[in-house]
This record gives sequence, C-alpha cells and structure tokens, in this order.
Amino acid sequence: MQRLGEFKLPNFFNYPPYFTLQPVKDTREKQIQLWKGLILDYCKTQKVFIVEPEGFPLFTNSGIERSLSHEAREVFLSTLVSEGRAEWMDKGHRKCLILWHRSQEWADLILLFVKDNGLEDSVMTVEEIRSGTESRGTDLHGIDRIVLMRALKLLEHKGKLAIFKGTSADDEGVKFSI
Repeated sequence: MQRLGEFKLPNFFNYPPYFTLQPVKDTREKQIQLWKGLILDYCKTQKVFIVEPEGFPLFTNSGIERSLSHEAREVFLSTLVSEGRAEWMDKGHRKCLILWHRSQEWADLILLFVKDNGLEDSVMTVEEIRSGTESRGTDLHGIDRIVLMRALKLLEHKGKLAIFKGTSADDEGVKFSI
C-alpha cells in the first residue's frame, strides 16, 4: 500500500483513470465520491484545514506520473463545498477551508472536551483550546481558528458559553456554563 507520509493511500490512487475526470456520469459520480472521501480522510488524519488546490499533495501521484487537472481539482473541492464540507476562502478558488467535522460536530466535541476535563464553569482562552495541554490528543488540538470560532459562536448562541474579547485576538476567552 502506498503512503503519503504516514497516511495510507487507497488503491484507486494508483489507478491512472482516477486522475482524469471521467466522462460517463455513473463513473464520474463514483470517482467524485472516492476523491471526496480521500480528501476528508487525509485532512482529518493530517489535521489539514486549508487546501490550496495547486499545491495539495493528494492531487499528484508521481509514482504513476499523474496529476489532477485544474478542472478536476475544482470539481472535487466544489462538490465538498456544495455539501457543506468545505468553503472557498476567496473568489479565485485558490484556498479552500475543509470542514472534516461540520460546525455542530465541532461544537459537540467542544462540549465533550469541557465535560471530560471538568471545565463546566471554567474560563479558557481560545488559544488554550486550540493548543493547550488539555486539548492534546483530541481533534481540537491544532484546530483552525476560523473553524473553532464558528463552533464556539454556535455554542454561545445556545447559551452554553460566553465569548469575551481581550486586548488582542490572542486574549479572546471563553466562559463555559454547561
């Protein structure tokens, strides 16, 4: 099995036709499903939140001398966008925010993290949630700030916490009230 770093690549990654957009509708739909799963799985296991289509390592397989066309990259990422699993970060589609967990799933993970660590009535900075010792070994460790803030705002809207501003972005805090 081929690897990209520590990541195990699926068998289709070595099949040259999967690096070319397939013209037959059923085949293309299967191809899109495989690539969507691969992108989400890779991003989750490697903690990748932002994909630049032109430099994303999955889109090239030097072993079989194949790379996805710009159109194919756009199709696969745009499908993730249409399903709420990604968002284009710019109009030129040069960066894509990958949501391997949806905002509600991230919010649920935050609640579980808070309960597991006995932080129900505690205050933490946003940076502590992203990179503190308590979050090590969880999906929250290293979370993209944009993704984290969306999940926190969702929980704030539900009355589970309050976000407060400090003097800088690094000083933003969260008061849990679960």
